[in-house]
Amino acid sequence: MALPSRSFLCLRHGATDWNRQGRFQGRTDNLLNTDGIAQARAAASRLAGVPVGVIVASPLRRAVQTAEIVGAALSLPVAIDAGIIECDFGSLEGQSIRDTMRKHALTALEQLVSILPADGEPWAAVSARALGCIATLQNRHQGAEILFVCHDAVMQAIAQVLCGSFFENRYGTPFRFAREGDGWTVHEIGQFGQM
Repeated sequence: MALPSRSFLCLRHGATDWNRQGRFQGRTDNLLNTDGIAQARAAASRLAGVPVGVIVASPLRRAVQTAEIVGAALSLPVAIDAGIIECDFGSLEGQSIRDTMRKHALTALEQLVSILPADGEPWAAVSARALGCIATLQNRHQGAEILFVCHDAVMQAIAQVLCGSFFENRYGTPFRFAREGDGWTVHEIGQFGQM
């Protein structure tokens, strides 16, 4: 599996109606809702002090909208790459996350990866393609600070491989995956780019 060579930024897209309803969204191509647009604007404010050089978004509209709002604020164009598209949840698409957890007696969101359906994308494939995408783009844009605007499952898959665990991810909150010696950490980017 290809791994990133240096630190990078990730941002979960703003919320959609399906997010608010607690549904598996995956590859379903929903737009941001009013809250999601405000979250994207808040993310742009948080990134104002960060020297972002490249913005790359998942091709799903909720990620593209978020990236375009951030890009407009930072005067940067948005590139699209399917390597960071959301996990395909197969037959779980549109289903209630809470009901699915209850049905399978799951007590933590992290446990959902153990019951992903055969007609969806394997969990290991999510991290492999996303990390490969990041590594490729870092090689292409040597020295540039890259912001990847993507999805919760993608970011969790990345965190699981690089940091060894999931993390608390929120809409409109940028995070830095930081290379520290032989390991990785994930840190929230605060107001005006401060960590």
